[in-house]
Amino acid sequence: MKYALIIGICLLLIVAFLPARQESDGGVFRVRDGKTVSFETMMDDLRTADIIYIGELHDEPELHRLELDIIQALHETDTSFAVGLEMFRAESQKTLDAWVGGTLSLERFLPDYYENWRMPWPLYRDIFLYTREHRIPLIGLNIPDSISDAVAKKGFDALPEKLRKQLPPGLSCNVDPAYQRFIRDAYRGHEHRSSSEFLHFCEAQQVWDKSMAFYLLNYRKHNPGMKVAVLTGFGHAWRKGIPAQVAEEATIASRVVLPMGPVQGDPRTAKTSDADYLLSW
Repeated sequence: MKYALIIGICLLLIVAFLPARQESDGGVFRVRDGKTVSFETMMDDLRTADIIYIGELHDEPELHRLELDIIQALHETDTSFAVGLEMFRAESQKTLDAWVGGTLSLERFLPDYYENWRMPWPLYRDIFLYTREHRIPLIGLNIPDSISDAVAKKGFDALPEKLRKQLPPGLSCNVDPAYQRFIRDAYRGHEHRSSSEFLHFCEAQQVWDKSMAFYLLNYRKHNPGMKVAVLTGFGHAWRKGIPAQVAEEATIASRVVLPMGPVQGDPRTAKTSDADYLLSW
């Protein structure tokens, strides 16, 4: 169910919000002033942030190449940073540490990769190999599928105690009307749901975002001053997703980078409440 949810998030958010793909090669649309700038101009700004949220379409190879471009650009200027991953659960952190530390072979790493994530390894291979080669820390941010599935089906309050214990401590789920409007606009394909089903769907999204925000902040707490580039589906990277949950707990300089959408539209309709940059791919 979660895999279908991931794909649905990507496709539906494209239709709901993202502007048309630009034809210019490598164009970066800066949302605040509506200008197309160079990749390096964007990078100069991203380097000033402590958290960089990079939204992706999970099955689009070119977007993963752009993610790697950003990671390389940060590394090549001696920026001290880690990479946060939706693709790995927080409980799998030891696997990521062993991979980056060079003590886990590819043959032993791949089964753990597929146990955490269902997208084909070749899509992410270069990112994982580059971070391993340069000892760039990787952070697992996700929660078990069973939790988000259970919340989506019956709601947060009905979550069994056994699953609730697997969530970050103190996590609650209070979906206000503004968040429901955001979810309803973003996930238009779910409008046919009953009121209770839709509320549960909203709760699942919020639990997902809040949990990843918790693990992100927890890493920053134990690694003060460390920048983090977060790779996640752009439904979570959207400023109303994980960034909003982080902002509720701490004031941290951040930037949001999302992909251009392959539908007709005007990128000038994008707002800084959505993202800072839109990447042409």
